Amino acid sequence: MKEAIVLLNMGGPNNLQEVEMFLKNMFNDPNILTMKSNLMRKFVGGMITFTRAESSQEIYRQLGGKSPIVDHTKNLIAALKEKLDDENVIVDFVMRYTPPFAPEVIERLKTKNVEKVYLIPLYPQFSTTTTKSSLEDFEEAFHDSGMDAILVEVKHYYENNTYNEAVIERIKEKMTDSDYNDFDIIFSAHGLPQKIVDAGDPYQRHVERHVELLKTKLQEHEMKFHQVHLAYQSKVGPMKWLEPSLEESLGKVRNRGVVIYPIAFTIDNSETDFELEIEYREIAEEMGFNEYRVCRCVNDSDKFVDALIEIYQKMK
Repeated sequence: MKEAIVLLNMGGPNNLQEVEMFLKNMFNDPNILTMKSNLMRKFVGGMITFTRAESSQEIYRQLGGKSPIVDHTKNLIAALKEKLDDENVIVDFVMRYTPPFAPEVIERLKTKNVEKVYLIPLYPQFSTTTTKSSLEDFEEAFHDSGMDAILVEVKHYYENNTYNEAVIERIKEKMTDSDYNDFDIIFSAHGLPQKIVDAGDPYQRHVERHVELLKTKLQEHEMKFHQVHLAYQSKVGPMKWLEPSLEESLGKVRNRGVVIYPIAFTIDNSETDFELEIEYREIAEEMGFNEYRVCRCVNDSDKFVDALIEIYQKMK
C-alpha cells in the first residue's frame, strides 16, 4: 500500500510579491477572523491587509526577501524521507496561506496512487486558529479532488517524549557552558485573543500543560534555571489577548540573563527570526539585559524527525 505523510503548517511568503497573498489568505480565514458575516470578514481582512502589507514586506526584506519557514520545512522533509527509507511512503507538505497549497499536493498524491494519507500539523498544541484551520483546509481540498484514499490525522503531540527531548536539546545548545542559575527561561507562545479561548479553544490549556511537562524535563536534565516563565507574543489590535505578554515577563527578570524558547512553533519563521531575535532583543537591550538568547525551533533536528516517525507509526 502506498502511503503519504503530509506535514501541515501556516506557511510564509516565498518572496516579497507573496506577502499580500499571505496576509489576504490569513485574514480571510474564518478561524482567524471569527465574525459570522463573510462580507464583514472580507472587509475587515482587506483593511488589515492594506494597512500591514508594507510593514510586513519590510520584515521579510530584513529576513532575506522571504520567510524561512519553507526552506526549513523542505530540509525536514528530506531528513524524514532519509530516515524512513521506504519507497512506499511519500513525504510532502502543505501550507495554509502560501504555496504549496493543498490541491496541488493532493494532485501529486493522486498520480502516485496513494491509498492512505497521514496528516501531521506542525503545531504541537491544538488551536482552532492553526490546527483546525489547516486540517479543514486539507480535508475540503481532498474531498473536492475525488481522491480515493483514507485520511488519518493527529491533532496535537506536545506530550510526545521524543519531541520534548528535541526541545530540551535546543535549549542546551543556547546554554553551552553557562550557569543555568544565572538565567531565567521564558517559554514564549504565540498569543491568541481571549475571546477565542473563552469560546472553547484548548490552546491555552495545552500550552500550560506543555510548560509543566518541560519543567519536569528540565529537572531530569539538571537544567536548573533560576525561574521558568510562560508568556505570549505577537498581540495585534486593541482587544484583550492571553497574558502575560512577553514584554511584561521580560520586565520581571532582573539582574540575570534570559533564554527564550518559542514553545508554539516547531519551525522557525518570522515570529522567531524577526519578532524574537530582532524586535524583542531591542526591547531587552533597552531594559538593560546583557544576555538575551533565543533558541532555535526543532526544525529538522534528528530528535524531531524521530518524534514525527513515532507519531506516524502510532497513527497506523
